[in-house]
Amino acid sequence: MTRPRKKSGERRAEPRPSPFDVVTRQRSGEGLGDFAARVLRDGIRGGSILPGEHLREADVARWLGISRTPVREAFHRIVSEGLLVTGPWNGAMVVELDQQRLVELYAVREALEGAAASLAAQHASKAEIQHLFQIAESEEAARNDEDSLVLINAELHQAIYSATHNRYLLQSLNAIADTLGLLRHSTFVIPGSADQARKEHLDILRAIRDGNSAKAEKAARLHVSNALAFRLELLRRSVETKAPAIAR
Repeated sequence: MTRPRKKSGERRAEPRPSPFDVVTRQRSGEGLGDFAARVLRDGIRGGSILPGEHLREADVARWLGISRTPVREAFHRIVSEGLLVTGPWNGAMVVELDQQRLVELYAVREALEGAAASLAAQHASKAEIQHLFQIAESEEAARNDEDSLVLINAELHQAIYSATHNRYLLQSLNAIADTLGLLRHSTFVIPGSADQARKEHLDILRAIRDGNSAKAEKAARLHVSNALAFRLELLRRSVETKAPAIAR
């Protein structure tokens, strides 16, 4: 049977280009589903896959050079982590954090960060506490550099998480951090927010240094609560200017 000829002037749809500049190779011993999930997470965190973007199994499979089955497995996993949602379309979509999702996310973050500060006050070593204050000093030195402050802020929070010496809490906090990575702009653009964050960080660190778990938890909860207020203000501004709205 002969195939129908392509009509004159008719063009084939060009395959969608990969959003990844460089696709990470599969690690030794890493299953294909794990590989696909890792690359997708990295793409979402790094901003090469943006909130609201639709992903098709066939496209992702082609980008990664694998079959659709491990991609489907990766989709299911990342949906359960809250970074993707499914719908009537074919594939999945990267979550967009609206006001309601932000409030829900920060409610969980406040509880987890409070627990982390409390446990760090109980379990942090002298070396870990010294490291925390060293990071805080670098935060002061970079007070006028927004990009550096975002990185230092993430480093400080990760150091507090590590000082809990609780692998399960660390896992939950990292999942929250992954979701926060969907936010493409830092609240440090709001005047006074960086100085307030630094003061709150020092309050948390002093309580950890003093071994006062209750005070550390209270300070951490207040910090996250205030961060939410700044985040909602930034969201309000972005809606007003119709501009797209990195987490602090």
